[in-house]
Amino acid sequence: MKHTIEELESIATQVRRDIVRMVHACQSGHPGGSLGCADFMTALYFEVMNHSSDFTMLGKDEDMFFLSNGHISPVFYSVLARSGYFEISELATFRKLNSRLQGHPTTHEGLPGIRIASGSLGQGMSVAIGAALAKKLNKDKAIIFSLHGDGELQEGQNWEAIMYAPFNKVDNLIASIDYNGQQIDGPTEKILSLESLQTKFEAFGWQVITSDGNDMAAIAKALHYAKSLTGKGRPILNLMSTQMGMGVDYMVGSHKWHGTAPNDEQLASALNQLPSTLQDY
Repeated sequence: MKHTIEELESIATQVRRDIVRMVHACQSGHPGGSLGCADFMTALYFEVMNHSSDFTMLGKDEDMFFLSNGHISPVFYSVLARSGYFEISELATFRKLNSRLQGHPTTHEGLPGIRIASGSLGQGMSVAIGAALAKKLNKDKAIIFSLHGDGELQEGQNWEAIMYAPFNKVDNLIASIDYNGQQIDGPTEKILSLESLQTKFEAFGWQVITSDGNDMAAIAKALHYAKSLTGKGRPILNLMSTQMGMGVDYMVGSHKWHGTAPNDEQLASALNQLPSTLQDY
């Protein structure tokens, strides 16, 4: 392992601290899903993926990551900065005028680590499959990782892509679902039930694993296991249970924090729960 579980947990705590500070500073953004995915993103970038902060768009011979649910950009930006893609101090510009750190990631600012614009939901699966096929055509043995929201799967484009990947043996793809059961208007079960995602993906021909996305040891182990399953004829799905707002007690499990910024008092409470483990920006 590149880091111990304790080191990864420490990094994830700082990432969560970055998230609440970023969203508070501009009074805009999506803290809930960002906090819920902090362990996954930390494990991915600091432990599992073979990648370089010397960024190139083509990522030759590197594992690549695509964020489909682009509204959780705070966690993406924090992890990219903390792993050396750009200066940590730039996190202070989140959602500010002329910032490269837009509310939803885009490519035209040239921010290292960003390969697609992901504001519109439902498109990331198609992009990830295309990138995985390009790796195969280029005889590149690296792996494509992607992350998707569960509510995002209500978009129909996903299911065409989900059907396409097993039929075409896209077996260098590991897609993860942030399975927190919440979306902007409420629980997914009340808005548009997803029923059994495991059953659906398996019926489409995917190899499905399940994981606890808020247990660092569990998610790191699951992602390493997923890598061991690549190259065997089927795409891999990591169905990852998380809690929206994980790490901040008053946010945990509530869809109300999908896109709401904390006020000064709420920020202070959150920071008391998330001690600085690395240098603040």
